[in-house]
Amino acid sequence: MNKPLVVILMGSKADMEHCQKIAAACREYGLESVLRVGSAHKTPEHVLRLLREYEADARPKVYITVAGRSNALSGFVDAAVTAPVIACPPLAEAFGGADIFSSLRMPSGVAPGVVLEPANAALLAAKILGLVDETVRAAVARSQAQQRENILASDAA
Repeated sequence: MNKPLVVILMGSKADMEHCQKIAAACREYGLESVLRVGSAHKTPEHVLRLLREYEADARPKVYITVAGRSNALSGFVDAAVTAPVIACPPLAEAFGGADIFSSLRMPSGVAPGVVLEPANAALLAAKILGLVDETVRAAVARSQAQQRENILASDAA
């Protein structure tokens, strides 16, 4: 079987640090990831070309979209692909955090999941891809076991 892939698509290079955190967490589960830049608002044709490229790849995959402000990217990607899409918008203080609503409200037939923490977006991608890849599933199980051990060790102190 082909190794699973996580496609991390950011709306602009300003989101790179957030995306690098996702990619680092993906590596902890043995997941290959690729970082790409494309805006649903400014470069929709480019985004569609990228999606066609990755959809033609037979590997199991999950898309993680990262876009702040008006997050059209997550819904745009979800409507164009059959693989799962996870929106992981960077949180902003501007407008009292109201930007998040553009990730939560979607039209019918468009359903990206929303996870706010980069490490947790990678975890969800790993859990999804672990359904078809035993190595990834085992990495998730090891991570969960380690977290349980850490909590128990903290209580024993």
